[in-house]
Amino acid sequence: MPIDAGSLHFAVGPAIAFLVVGVLALFMRWAFGTGYGRTRPPEPPAEEGLLTLIATLSRRESAMALRAVLSDAGIRSTIRLPAPHRADVLVFPEDAERARALAATFPGS
Repeated sequence: MPIDAGSLHFAVGPAIAFLVVGVLALFMRWAFGTGYGRTRPPEPPAEEGLLTLIATLSRRESAMALRAVLSDAGIRSTIRLPAPHRADVLVFPEDAERARALAATFPGS
């Protein structure tokens, strides 16, 4: 069967294939995209659950030192790092008053 040099029939099949792949790629991006720009990032929780915030420090090391002081006093505590250059020290509510008194005397606070 002779091929007509002026005919573009040989390019129709690959063109349709590329078009279908492009449409599928756009659909997949829309369907399974992360949604950046459509929604705001989640707000930090308004409450700490069972724990009470007693101090916010600018360095993780300072928060760890305060946690060691609280541990020496028999107070269980934890550290939350909600943002860069911010460390929160949290304790159980029954120990909050003693922990705040110790945190007030802590030099990093």
